[in-house]
Amino acid sequence: MIVGMEQAGQEAWVEGEPFASLDAGMSWSADVFARLASELHNSEGVEETVEAVVQFALQALNCSHAGVALSTRGGRPEVPAATDPIVAEIYHWQMVGGDGPLVQSMREHATLIVRDTQTEPRWPDWAAKVLSLGVRSVLDVPLSTAAGTVGVLGLYSATPDAFNTDDEAIAHILARHASIAVATARNEETLSQAVDARKLVGQAMGILMERYDVDGDQAFAILKRYSQDTNTKLRDVAQHLIDTRRLPR
Repeated sequence: MIVGMEQAGQEAWVEGEPFASLDAGMSWSADVFARLASELHNSEGVEETVEAVVQFALQALNCSHAGVALSTRGGRPEVPAATDPIVAEIYHWQMVGGDGPLVQSMREHATLIVRDTQTEPRWPDWAAKVLSLGVRSVLDVPLSTAAGTVGVLGLYSATPDAFNTDDEAIAHILARHASIAVATARNEETLSQAVDARKLVGQAMGILMERYDVDGDQAFAILKRYSQDTNTKLRDVAQHLIDTRRLPR
């Protein structure tokens, strides 16, 4: 999944209150990150969590665009339907080619910086395409947990060599908060999906038990056999039976 945003204003909203901008002289202190952590904790779902991270990055760092790519089980980035179009293009080119700072950052769990896309030697084809979008600097920071990398925070600027050591330090702190929040949100969604699947299977078993006068074990065995024979997930077999009152063929 990839979610991205373009800098549009001078305030980022956290817990109903706007973060004061850097221009207003507010330092990005531990208190500000504590507020971000609270906002991430209260976010409902992965997408809302990622949006909070991206919005904070646009305010706290010297970037014109920001995005987060989330890794799939296969280790490849996943793209959502809605995103900042420039971030989407930057990520799309890397996914098609299978190479670039995003892919390498996710694969090697390493922070990668592109000082100037105009002179970048490591990924010349990708750099030329990114340069055509007006992006000159790139900073990719992995979102890592003890279980591995869950994604990458990507920061983009129209200015060459835009990211200094302070920006990198803030990006790493933000990435640590984001890593925990994204991993937690994903686990909660997985648990929720598991509960939903159990409900669907239970409902489908009830239909079979009533229709064919079988017990619970027999009803589950029927669903499992159809799942294996049709190479269909058990929850999808159950959903099909509930919707059509027929087992899949």
